[in-house]
Amino acid sequence: MLGGLIALQFLSSLPVRLPGMPSPQALGRSVLWYPLVGGVFAALLAVLSALLAAAPPLMHAALVLAAWVALSGGLHLDGLADSADAWIGGYGDRERTLAIMKDPRSGPMAVVVLVLLLLLKFAALLALLGLGLAWWWVPVLGRTALLGLFLTTPYVRAGGLGAALAAHLPREAGWAVLGMVALLSLWLLPLAVLLAGLLAFIALRGLMLRRLGGCTGDTAGAMLELLECVVLVAAALYC
Repeated sequence: MLGGLIALQFLSSLPVRLPGMPSPQALGRSVLWYPLVGGVFAALLAVLSALLAAAPPLMHAALVLAAWVALSGGLHLDGLADSADAWIGGYGDRERTLAIMKDPRSGPMAVVVLVLLLLLKFAALLALLGLGLAWWWVPVLGRTALLGLFLTTPYVRAGGLGAALAAHLPREAGWAVLGMVALLSLWLLPLAVLLAGLLAFIALRGLMLRRLGGCTGDTAGAMLELLECVVLVAAALYC
């Protein structure tokens, strides 16, 4: 249960307090709970969407997206912004890319990427709301992708929270959780939509490996946001 609280505190803006500083082992186990955090988001967003059923469609989609961003506290959007600046400004150089990601300032490319991503998510939600497709499952897929990334990809920054997460993640249990989420996803969403998300995961992971030799916290957040966007857009196009 401690792992779930750690995951909620780290991945959400919900008012969660831990009883003390968690151990590295507890941090690693918390990654197993990431899909459940996505499930909490999914439930809250589905309830909000139901309450807004009578609202004008544009307002409905805008409020759902605003709540989606607020639930994560913009954590992963920050990672996307840092990664966008670093990928362009790094000029293909690993050390320069890593250095730019540590800079808290956002450049023009970060702003452009964030605007485009939020616009695509908004348009996809506008198309999907009211159609009966389980769009609310997308936060689960995004946070499960983090689990998949930590299971399959080296963490390249020595020390820090991300290194502890990757080093102490129980691997057999992690694969079991991935399998369970995959089965539920096949029941809830069309196979073509899930394949789009899987291809996005493979492509983004490949970019990280080629540029950095692994992942960082920022690139993990960027992957989550981009994968969510791909799945939403694929679902909107599928419908």
